Amino acid sequence: MDGHENEQHRTGDETSPERGRARRFPAWRPGDRLRRLGVVLAVLAVTLGGIVVGTYAGGHVGTDIGPFRAELKLSPSLSGGTTVDIPPLGALLLDSHDGPAYLTVEVGSLDQGRTEALIDDPASISRASQSAVQDVRDGVMRLGLRTLASAVLATLLLAALVFRDVRRTAWAGGLALVVTAGSLGMAASTLRPQAIEEPRYEGLLVNAPAIVGDARRIANDYTKYAEQLQRLVGNVSKLYTTVSALPVVQPSPGTTRVLHVSDIHLNPTGWQLIRTVVEQFGIDVVVDTGDMTDWGSEPEASFVGSIGLLKKPYVFIRGNHDSPRTAAAVAQQPNAIVLNNSVTTVGGLTIAGIGDPRFTPDKETSPAGSGLTSAVADQVIGAGEQLAGTIQKSPRKVDIALIHDPASAGPLSGTCPLVLSGHTHSRQVSKLPQVEGKQPTTLMVQGSTGGAGLRGLEGEKPTPLTMTVLYFDQQKLLQAYDEITVGGTGQSQVNLERHVIRDPAKGDQVPVTPTPTRGPSESPSPGTTTLSPTPTS
Repeated sequence: MDGHENEQHRTGDETSPERGRARRFPAWRPGDRLRRLGVVLAVLAVTLGGIVVGTYAGGHVGTDIGPFRAELKLSPSLSGGTTVDIPPLGALLLDSHDGPAYLTVEVGSLDQGRTEALIDDPASISRASQSAVQDVRDGVMRLGLRTLASAVLATLLLAALVFRDVRRTAWAGGLALVVTAGSLGMAASTLRPQAIEEPRYEGLLVNAPAIVGDARRIANDYTKYAEQLQRLVGNVSKLYTTVSALPVVQPSPGTTRVLHVSDIHLNPTGWQLIRTVVEQFGIDVVVDTGDMTDWGSEPEASFVGSIGLLKKPYVFIRGNHDSPRTAAAVAQQPNAIVLNNSVTTVGGLTIAGIGDPRFTPDKETSPAGSGLTSAVADQVIGAGEQLAGTIQKSPRKVDIALIHDPASAGPLSGTCPLVLSGHTHSRQVSKLPQVEGKQPTTLMVQGSTGGAGLRGLEGEKPTPLTMTVLYFDQQKLLQAYDEITVGGTGQSQVNLERHVIRDPAKGDQVPVTPTPTRGPSESPSPGTTTLSPTPTS
């Protein structure tokens, strides 16, 4: 009995190691090899998924480049490269590097705090311009470290959820570290700084040939524009300084200050100057006589967002470069009023306005591209006649009429004391031919508050940025106005010229300017037009 039990015990001892070895070395069986391969593939898949998720979640940093605020982003890519996004104008695409990492730089607006700090210390303007390259390098370095940490962390979390095994989670995290660091290293090792000299344009700038001509020339001019950052910031500084030292009009109580802007043409610098003047002059109302955009497209509609930041009533009429979509985007701003053959009262002033009857963003294809033909004259003069009829029916006396093209001004003579317009990119103040028995009417044509936008880079002398501050007395008559001119790209001159009107009831003592009249001829006779009503490009 004992011998039988011992024999059974020995038999059990002999077979138990076999069973132990079977459990201890499963990889030798064909089915287990497939299982191990599956584990390896699963670790790779989880690692790659974690890297992608981590890169999109944490691969972005905000950084200061000079006085500007920029957002840097990394995303997985097979070809590499860099996009410099300049909303709403479009983007520059650079073949800057190879490797599975794509860099996006989104340039924002001027940072108010940093700009004011630059103004307080003029020497810092030069330092800010010189340190821009280093700012970019520091931002990219922080972006790389943040992306690496985010990718590894996301991979560890994902692996822990999927595997619930410490060893496999650690393998996935280590692999993510190697892959991410290797990808960033490959991008850095293939960096091509000279790629900035051969950018490719996308977005709205795809129409660059129609807007500014030769693509190479605009690339060179854009580079020149970037190099003048120091002077552009200096313009703002000088504007603050000049405004604070300017002798002010001694207005009576109840004086209303109106800022007249026009033809911003997508230039974000224009918004910076508008905000500066609104704050420094204590502006009550801003009026815009059109051409805020270039093509009236949907992406350009985001450009109007700066209106809400002004915190002042903003009265707008559509120019020939503004589409109905542009006008609708302006109307959505909380402080904006869009006039289209209508009248409003704001800041104690009754203002009437009508949008340009044309939508001709491309002068090469538009019927108006060749000048003031009889058909175009009928359109623009007809708009003036419509607005004159609306003013005559208004229950309240109209103080200001807004039109885009000064060629529409003729029918408005005698209907109101002041007509404001833009369109020509050339500032001019004149009187309309007086209608017998009617009040005199002054026509003030604004230059381009946006320096003509991108087209301002075409000539050797850049188009200046202009705007005018209008002072209205208690009777809502114009008593004085300040003409502000800021040098365009490459220039840092700022001029402020004050005009005091001796007799507001009669208006400013300026020459009388004839306006276009209806007629069968394609070209108006020499005596009918002094202003140039040719549409802007």
